[in-house]
Amino acid sequence: MAIKKLKNHLEERKREGIEVTLKEDVQAKKSTTLLEDVILIHNALPEINFDELDISTNFLNHKFSAPFIIDAMTGGTNEATKINANLASAAEELGIGMGLGSQRAGLNSINIAETYAIARKKAPSAFLIANIGGAQIIDGLNLKKIKKIIEMINADAIAIHLNPLQEMIQPEGEPKYKGVLDKISWISSEINVPVIVKETGCGISREVAIKLEIAGVSAVNVAGLGGTSWAAVEHFRAKKRKIHNKAELGKLFWDWGVPTAVSLIETKSSINIPIIASGGIRTGLDIAKCISLGASLVGTAQPLLSPAVKSSKEVITAIDKMLFEFKTSMFVTGSRTVRDLTNSRHTITGKLLEWQTTI
Repeated sequence: MAIKKLKNHLEERKREGIEVTLKEDVQAKKSTTLLEDVILIHNALPEINFDELDISTNFLNHKFSAPFIIDAMTGGTNEATKINANLASAAEELGIGMGLGSQRAGLNSINIAETYAIARKKAPSAFLIANIGGAQIIDGLNLKKIKKIIEMINADAIAIHLNPLQEMIQPEGEPKYKGVLDKISWISSEINVPVIVKETGCGISREVAIKLEIAGVSAVNVAGLGGTSWAAVEHFRAKKRKIHNKAELGKLFWDWGVPTAVSLIETKSSINIPIIASGGIRTGLDIAKCISLGASLVGTAQPLLSPAVKSSKEVITAIDKMLFEFKTSMFVTGSRTVRDLTNSRHTITGKLLEWQTTI
């Protein structure tokens, strides 16, 4: 009975997460990624042809056709099956990676597990990232269950997501984080796929990045401030349930976090493991700026959710648009390869420059 009740709660939460993100404005209001303060230096003599550009890259011993990943979104509901199928089909066709939503809901139900497993069926060769929460790995999630999460999608890596703010505002949140770092270190040493630690829209600071590298993780996804606010999502969910203190908390912390550009600069200057940049990535120019700042991959989620509700073709169209913008950015900076773009010159202005003086 307890398992069935938990299953129903998780399904409802997953379903509402999709609905709120699609229907409400849950983007950061007063804050941005600060990527607008990064200026790539124009090259009037690129000395390359557009069709010579090579945007392929390698990440954790896997080749990607572009330094791009569909970031973690959903799973655990009937609606999520179609979304994940369409996202995975696009990832497979385009030769990019994909992260799944938190998979705890799939541990106790074969039917719910299928909402995640569909991704591997649709993307047999794509780089897929399993997902579980930091608050869950210290709450009875043993090694057997973690391996089950990985096996659920035959994952190439597993992401442990950190969402302490969301856990505080979420009506059914579990704000228990004591011991998470030690558990991350233990998991990193015990499983045979890379561990990626990611935030969920509030960014990763230099201090946290250093701790994670020491703990043995293989990569970090900064998932910074400037895009979807999960404080906002949980505000609407709490408001619906008339949990006024949590709804107000969501409004107060709507724009809380480290902006994506700041988080990327801080982590890049502090650790030597690969970094995924995400959080408010909306254009191919955003991708190019993140690569120039040192990201190995760049991810986005929210702009692909609405297309994924419709079809894989819609997802491919949306990603193709971003990649065309990205390639244009490479062309006008004289960058034939992703490595060239990483080594290209840029300048930093405005608020980001103010932040940088404190790094």
